[in-house]
Amino acid sequence: MDTIEIKWDKEGLVPVIIQHAENKQVLTLAYMNKEAYQKTLESKQTWLFSRSRQELWHKGATSGNTQEVVNIYYDCDQDAILLSVIPHGPACHTGSESCFREVEELQVSQSKVLADLEKLIADRHQKLPEGSYTTYLFTKGVDKIGKKIGEEAAEVIIAAKNNSKEELRYEAADLFYHLMVLLQNQGIPMDEIYEELASRYIGRTSE
Repeated sequence: MDTIEIKWDKEGLVPVIIQHAENKQVLTLAYMNKEAYQKTLESKQTWLFSRSRQELWHKGATSGNTQEVVNIYYDCDQDAILLSVIPHGPACHTGSESCFREVEELQVSQSKVLADLEKLIADRHQKLPEGSYTTYLFTKGVDKIGKKIGEEAAEVIIAAKNNSKEELRYEAADLFYHLMVLLQNQGIPMDEIYEELASRYIGRTSE
């Protein structure tokens, strides 16, 4: 990398994409000048150039959120750099892991899908509309719902053993749905499940 001819712009800078080396998450878009580039090569830590402050800066020098550079790549035109790093703390000054956010209009929120499904199941439970499969399950009660959960769990296992991602996705969705029907039938909101999961797993770094 240090033998190539980087195409610096008229201000002597080159854009730098910083990416997590392990999970490939894009962390930051920043800039380097020649000195920052050379210091990055020598120290194997991220050095950048701040266009707003017009000064060189060592990522994490004040916050402690340094980045260990695993590899450096350049694009085909040699006018952009990709840093593959192991971050030691959040990349963004806001405290987020990445400086990038999803466009809300485009993202499919998993939590919204589950929330909407929970509302739909609750509405079926309250109104019991005729011809609805969900109504049928609520009418038959916990024995029927439990039987369906057992059947769907078995189908999930079979799909996994068949190494069929499409089949597994389909059967897993069926299992989720029937489990949510059971929770509604028993008066347990999804929020309590989220809280239980969070109390067990979120924040644990040793597992």
